[in-house]
This record gives sequence, C-alpha cells and structure tokens, in this order.
Amino acid sequence: MKIFLAQQNYLIGNFESNTQKIIDAIVQAKQGGGDLIVFSELSVCGYAPRDFLEFDDFIDACYASLDVISEYADTIGVLVGAPDRNPVREGKDLFNAAFLLYEKKIQGVVHKTCLPNYDVFDEYRYFEPSYDWKVLEFKGKRLAVTICEDIWNLGDNPMYRICPMDKLMSFQPDVMINLSASPFDYTHHQSRKAIIKANVTKYKLPLFYCNSIGSQTEIVFDGSSLVFDAHANLCGELPAFSEEMRAFVLNNDGTIDSPVIEPAEQVPAEQLEQIRFESDLQVAAVHDAIVLGIRDYFSKMGFTRAIVGSSGGIDSAVTLALACEALGASHVRAVLMPSPFSSSHAVDDAVQLSVNLGNQYDVIPIGNTYESFLQALQPVFKDLPFGIAEENIQSRTRGNLLMAIANKLGYILLNTSNKSELATGYGTLYGDMAGGLGVLGDCYKMQVYALGRYINRTRDVIPLNIFSKAPSAELRPDQKDSDTLPDYSVLDSILYQYIERTQGPARIKAMGYDAALVDSVLRMVNINEYKRNQFCPIIRISPKAFGIGRRVPIVAKYLS
Repeated sequence: MKIFLAQQNYLIGNFESNTQKIIDAIVQAKQGGGDLIVFSELSVCGYAPRDFLEFDDFIDACYASLDVISEYADTIGVLVGAPDRNPVREGKDLFNAAFLLYEKKIQGVVHKTCLPNYDVFDEYRYFEPSYDWKVLEFKGKRLAVTICEDIWNLGDNPMYRICPMDKLMSFQPDVMINLSASPFDYTHHQSRKAIIKANVTKYKLPLFYCNSIGSQTEIVFDGSSLVFDAHANLCGELPAFSEEMRAFVLNNDGTIDSPVIEPAEQVPAEQLEQIRFESDLQVAAVHDAIVLGIRDYFSKMGFTRAIVGSSGGIDSAVTLALACEALGASHVRAVLMPSPFSSSHAVDDAVQLSVNLGNQYDVIPIGNTYESFLQALQPVFKDLPFGIAEENIQSRTRGNLLMAIANKLGYILLNTSNKSELATGYGTLYGDMAGGLGVLGDCYKMQVYALGRYINRTRDVIPLNIFSKAPSAELRPDQKDSDTLPDYSVLDSILYQYIERTQGPARIKAMGYDAALVDSVLRMVNINEYKRNQFCPIIRISPKAFGIGRRVPIVAKYLS
C-alpha cells in the first residue's frame, strides 16, 4: 500500500484555503499512484479552533468542506481531521474525529479517546471522548487510526483510563496511523520519537504519524512527521517547519520500502524531560520556530511590516534580526530612542546592527519628551526623590512613540522582553512590555545570548560589543540589571526549575542554590503575575510558556 503523508500549514477557520490545500495534495497523491493520503488533526478547520467550536455555523462549514473533499476521494483513500457532532444527548456535543473518505463518501469515522486538558490544550472543554473503538477496513488492510494524544497514554503512570490501541488490537490491525497536531517545544522531537517507538515496540505494528506545521498565534507546530516500520526502525522523517508531502510503501510484512534513517537501537527510548538548551541543534530548532512564529503571525493576520524598539542590547538585537529574517529587512523598521541616561555605545551598536541587517531605522531622542513629563508631574511629585516612577516614564515614552509610529504608518510592534524579565517582573507595563507579539518571551536571557550567537554563526550580524557589555535598562545613571536581579546564569537556572520543572522551593534549595535567593526569586515570579496577564501573545518554544500554557492566579498567597 502506497501511503502519502501531507503535513500542511492551515489557517484556523479559513475553510476555503484549507480545503483547497487538502484537495491539491489529494490530486498530487493520485498522480503519484497513492492508495491512501493522511492529513493532520483537525486539518479541515485548523488546530486549535477553541471557542469557534461552539458555533454551529463553524461546524456546518467543516461538514461542507468534507463534502467538497469527498468528491476528490474517488480512487484514493483520504484520512482527514475535523470535528464530528455527537448524536448522543449525554456528554459533549462534539468529537475530535478522523474521517476516512473513499469512493466519494465517508467510509468510516474514528473519534479521539484521550483528550488533553493541560498546558496549552483544552480539548475536554469541547469534545467527548470516544466510547467505541474499531479499525477501518481499507483495500484489504485494517487501519488502527488514532488521533495525536491517543498514542501518548503509555508508561507507568498513564493520564487516561483507556488506551485506544489496546482496544484496537483485538481487531488485529495491520498498521497504526496517527493524525496529529503536536506543538513544538525544545524537548518534544525526541519525546515524539520515543513515544512512537514505544507504541511500535508494544504493538509490533508499523506506524505512520502525520503532524501539522505552522504557527497559530503563540503555538508553533513543527511538522517532522514520522514513519516507523514494525521493527521500530525510523524509515521516514519529513522536514521541520515547512510543508511537505511524501510517499511511503507499506509492505505486507510491516516493513517500509524506504532506507532506514535510524535503526531501532538508535531511536531514543525515553522522553526528554529536562534540557539545558545548549546544543547547536536545539538552538537551530528554536531559531526556526520563532522565525516561523513571526512569519505566520503576520501572513495569517494580513500584516506586512514590523517595528522594533532598538536599544543596543541583546534582546532587541536578536528580535530585530529574527524579524528581518522572517519578514525581510525592507519590511522591518527599528527606532532608537536614547534618553539622557543612554550610553553612546548603545546608540552606536543599534545603528551598526541596522546597517548590518539593512533595515530602515530612526533615531528619536526622548530627552525633551521625558522632561516635559517631569514638568507636568512636578506639582504632584513635588520634591520626592528620583525613583522607579521616573524610570518608567522613560520606558512608557518609548512605548508611546513606537505605538504612535505603528498606528500612523501601519506597523505591528514586536515586543523584545525575555522570559527572565517577564518571570521577575523586570519590565514596565505599557512601556517596554507593549507590543502585538512577544518574540523572546519564552526564552531566558542566557537562551537569548545563545540565539544571538547562532544568528552570528556565519558573519557578525549582531555587533560583538552587544554580547560583551553588561545588560542594562539604562533608565538611571550607571544602571545594570545586576543591581536588581541575580546573575542571569543563576537566575535562569532557578526559574527553569520552578517554571518548566514545577519544582518547589525545598527541592530547588536542595540542588545547592542559596535559600534566601530562591525565596526571593520565586516571590518575584508570583507577585508579578498581574503584569504577565496583560502581556501580548508569546511565541512558545519551551514545555511551559507564560500565557495559555501556564495558568496561575493573580491574587494568591503561595510563595508570595
């Protein structure tokens, strides 16, 4: 059986475009002699549609698209994802479903059993778990079709009571096929290989895994679809972060007519739970994910031009470089806004960066604007000493200028805050926290430096002085980040243990970190949730990003 995998980039709710993409792939697969073509989870409507699923009109559009697609599923089988209405009164109104289309009609439907309801997932909010299990008979093969999370319920501590493949094995299937919308994070590629290997090893069946690609607001899907033979050898891997369609021939003995990429003994056997984000491969993947996140956010929203506040620091430098790569330098504008406390090298470094990148830049000093604010506030501030209010006025002045240019000339402001700053509240609401998209909000400070070095891997795009100087907000004389925060190498490690690894203070202290420092850092994280709650969407690259993936109360006492 010749099986095509089609990993495609969909736009949520753009039924016309999504349907046409699917049809184009079907036509191409038929021309290539395909017996079956597999698409990703909820491919008809795009993943994740969230509360759009509550609109009958949205579901009607999904069924209408299936009708159109069915007309092209004449001589080839099509496995495509879409919501399916639940005819039973009890339970949720919808299933997350895979439809088998063949001979211009629906030949079978499979419903997802394991509905993730953690991190960025909310599927149990909308869908009912499957309550029956069956293989799909197709061209003499029994297909064990599952959907994304359905194959992840293995191990000593399963999250769900039912493992659908256990149910399907009673029908003696010939092959496992999984339609997936599995988001990228820098641990997930190894984890996917490990979990698929575990399934193949347990059930002794080949597995075809089709994953979506593309960015949907903050969530990035990397594709990287996989094919394993019955002996757990990796025989196929589609590229990351790009659309691709590829055919594989499944033999009757469970082998694949493709060269083995990784023999079973070399495929990871364990999911990756902890990472230091130091290898070139991981940094490259994070870089590609962020570039795709920016590009898709703009293209899918109909935006074309970005503006960035360029300070001469590493965060704005990396953001600007990534934006130029994603959108093209001619579509990116940098604005340098020196204050009375800005160093001369900050302006020089920011200018040189834009020269190296080839993007337009403006220099707008904020000294006079800042002084006018102070004069206006003098009757209220009187003779109170200089403090954080005056510092924040500078930041908010910059935010105002950036937003004014964006509004007037049609730009989208990219935010440059990193995860270390967002975690500790080291940022100004409506100032340097302004923006339409958080580019680095899921990257700790040390990870930002790693991205900068990766950007400079072939030439010095980012001036070397930006790497060597001490980080500073430059909002008061001789200010350094270290005046307020611990050394970033230590801070990032503590934050990682608390946020990604969900370790409590006692366990973190037991790792050798100073007890008072741990208490201080965790308190900063928890008391600044109100700031993050008002922040823009953040491109997710870690297993636990701020935003929809991490939900904690604003008003609470825990560790605060």
